[in-house]
Amino acid sequence: MYILGDIGNSETKVYLVNSKNKIVKNTTFLSKKINNNILNNKFKSLIKDYKKIDKFLFCSVVPKSFNLIKKFIFKKSKKKCFEVKDLKLKSLINVKVNYNQVGSDRLTNAISLVNNKDNFIILDFGTATTFDVVIKKDYKGGVIAPGIKISLNTLSDKATLIPKINLKKIKNIIGIDTTSAVRSGFFWGYAGLIDNIVNLIKKESGKSFKLVITGGFSDLFKSSIKNKIIQNKDITIKGLIKISKLIN
Repeated sequence: MYILGDIGNSETKVYLVNSKNKIVKNTTFLSKKINNNILNNKFKSLIKDYKKIDKFLFCSVVPKSFNLIKKFIFKKSKKKCFEVKDLKLKSLINVKVNYNQVGSDRLTNAISLVNNKDNFIILDFGTATTFDVVIKKDYKGGVIAPGIKISLNTLSDKATLIPKINLKKIKNIIGIDTTSAVRSGFFWGYAGLIDNIVNLIKKESGKSFKLVITGGFSDLFKSSIKNKIIQNKDITIKGLIKISKLIN
């Protein structure tokens, strides 16, 4: 049995995975509010006997949160909890950019898909909206755009007369009030941003790609992106399962 986790800027997701690579249980909690009480409660729901857990692996973009989890796990199990970039990933992917500056989550997503024949653009709607470019077995880099939720919240925080809104799909471009105008700007603005960046990546690289989308807003945008898409909500956990094979 393995414990695999994804520590994002907003949420941490932890999975109990069996030897057949099937998710048995999972739990989610806020990344920046981690303490021992929360970890005790959350891990208790996943693990009955720490001796039965063979591996602990996380991808993390919040070092402080990972360190707390790492110490907690060692105290409970006396086993090392690995972060993705602790491991030698060269057998899985060739990173062609500054390794230290690539997020573990982005590498994990790339490793989930990488093979020796296909090219991928991975669009992840997270705290930031990221585009990662994978050509055969090479990670080539990508694009980081502002996250949708953060941008929405910042607009309402800074502009007194703009309320907090929930983004949803709309048909009309022209808004008839403040809420519908903001929804239009964000929905159609991000749909255009996505297609434009994807097309520019294709043009600059001279390659064709499979566009894979994941993350919280992928459901919202999947039918509005003009480029053909593949939705894959399990990309990160599948990448972690693949990477976990590197741990002896």
